[in-house]
Amino acid sequence: MKKTVLRFSLLISVLVLALLAAAQQQGNHTTNNNPLAVLLQSKGILSPAEVAMINQASSPEEANARLAQLLVKKGLISQQESASTGAPVNTTTVAPVNTAMDSSGVHLVNTVLHNPNTDVVSTSLPSPGPEPAPQASAAPPPAAPAVVAAIAPVRVLPVDPPLRDGLVPAFRTGPVKMTPYGFLKATAAHDTSAPNGDDFPFIGLFTAAATGTTNTGPTKDPEFHIKARASRFGANFEWPDASPKLTFTGRVEADFEGNFSVVDNRNVSSIRSNALQLRLAYVRMDYAASDKSDFYFEGGQDWTLFGSSALPNLLETTFLAAYYGDVYERSPQMMVGWVQKLGSSLHLKISPTFAIMMPSSAQVEKSAANTFSATGAVNGLADQLGQGEREGADSDRPEYEGRLAIQWQLDKAPGVAPAQLIWSGFYAKRTSIVTSNAMTVAGGLLPATCTGTPAEVALCASYAAAFPHGYTATSKLWGDQLALQLPTRWFTLVASAYKGGDLRFMFGGQANSFNTDLAGLNSSIKFETVDGLGNAAMACSVTPDPVTGCPAGNVVIAPERPIRSFGGFINLGLPLSRWFNANPKGHNAGWQLFLHAGKDQMVHRDISTETLTGSNALLMGKLLAASLFYKVNPWCMFAIEQSTYATRLKNNENYSIAGSPSNEWQDHRTEFGPVFTF
Repeated sequence: MKKTVLRFSLLISVLVLALLAAAQQQGNHTTNNNPLAVLLQSKGILSPAEVAMINQASSPEEANARLAQLLVKKGLISQQESASTGAPVNTTTVAPVNTAMDSSGVHLVNTVLHNPNTDVVSTSLPSPGPEPAPQASAAPPPAAPAVVAAIAPVRVLPVDPPLRDGLVPAFRTGPVKMTPYGFLKATAAHDTSAPNGDDFPFIGLFTAAATGTTNTGPTKDPEFHIKARASRFGANFEWPDASPKLTFTGRVEADFEGNFSVVDNRNVSSIRSNALQLRLAYVRMDYAASDKSDFYFEGGQDWTLFGSSALPNLLETTFLAAYYGDVYERSPQMMVGWVQKLGSSLHLKISPTFAIMMPSSAQVEKSAANTFSATGAVNGLADQLGQGEREGADSDRPEYEGRLAIQWQLDKAPGVAPAQLIWSGFYAKRTSIVTSNAMTVAGGLLPATCTGTPAEVALCASYAAAFPHGYTATSKLWGDQLALQLPTRWFTLVASAYKGGDLRFMFGGQANSFNTDLAGLNSSIKFETVDGLGNAAMACSVTPDPVTGCPAGNVVIAPERPIRSFGGFINLGLPLSRWFNANPKGHNAGWQLFLHAGKDQMVHRDISTETLTGSNALLMGKLLAASLFYKVNPWCMFAIEQSTYATRLKNNENYSIAGSPSNEWQDHRTEFGPVFTF
């Protein structure tokens, strides 16, 4: 790979220098045999017919112009590079880079760049980052907008295919174009109740270790935080290719919102020592079969098809309404898709997409102790890797995801993005493995039942005899989402509704995963699994004998069933500056207000039936928020957000909030701060 990149770099450098030298030559040069064209033919870059066409030019200058035209079409040099040689090229000018609003409310360069023939328009903030110096033959800069742009939805997975040579590079690495982007975000936040101690809103899963109850102590446990770890960095890439029908783009992105460093010189100051962690890293290949059909392949880590295509615009992005009605994820994947233009005055497009993902059940126990408890052996990071990744991988199959997006231009006013109707879904499995060692009375980390009375020991022995090589237990993960994004000149509405089973990894279902169904079974025992959880139960379909245990034909593996949930959100964006016809160049062009409501709720039966074990007591999470954004200039904005996060327990369950029982816990959060983009 390094040799190939070096070869391309040397080839392009020699080519550009040769064209520059040829363009600067004065006087008459009569030879019609272009030596550079002959050299490129020997390298397989030009065909004999193309070389003949170049050599038929009436002058060396015209020959160089023809050569430059061919190289631009093959993607080996850009139009800017061609212009710098002095060889004019009659091709379509490069469209300005579009922008898209990120989930932070910050407008960043899109993952893919849009075709200038569509009605996709820039949002209210122009493209961040330095623009390249204008060339003598370059197209004139676009005129200033006549109106303030409407609010564009957060388009994590745009329908429009990338435009070849659409990336305006900040710099190059050989032939590869690269444009960095990102934002620096610093906010101060006050929570009226934050029992978990997090600097972001979490669901009401907090427990007093001594009593085992959800208890805030003598107060509601208010907290104040200032954080800068929501800052984000990334880069967009574009690679050249000889075929005019192929476009290669990519992205890498990271932020500081993940883990903290755990080392001696950071432990005391760990709260400010945030670790940079990967968000996105993928490469995409698009094939333009025609001017109306685009097929693409993508590999790497990107947003999931399920849920992530429609996200709310909120200032607080560390958890982005997770478990409060917003389902989304980023995951390693292999994706194929198709974009088809259907024409009409609405610029209708349809895009079906399919992907295989890394499966995960996301069952993570936060503990550093190596002990056995009712929920299994917990081993800190080992559990995080084993439970978050292994149970999915042990199913020996990928996670399947699909998405169907329909895009059209709802409002044809200037500065309004297209609308989208999106369906997405996924299906996966998880598997727990229990080895024979974990079931042997003499070995393994055994439940207390197996080392208690003679009857209990006999029961364990009968289970081990029925499955001498161990056993596995499995359950399904599934989900369906319907989303709608409706931008207009007056407002932008983004709405999502979903339902599914075992949505814990997708930030749904109040962090529940699966239940063990013990209906009609007796004397169940949960043995330790290889990933560290004691969650795979065996039971007896009849009453066991106190001496011999359970008869061999009556030993069963208790079925595991996904815990079901449903929910969604509505996010309404109001372009205040456009309402009042603000000057697009002035300081009042960037006022936007967002109103948000979301809910994530369990199917009550799945968490309240006594024969279903394994769920927590959370019934519902709900969120109400109002966010006001003010753009000072294209690179700086200020925002304030007032929100209420609430979690309700199932029937007959109560929190202890400041010493008083309550079925619902609430956190009223105020967050304010600047965001600087580049």
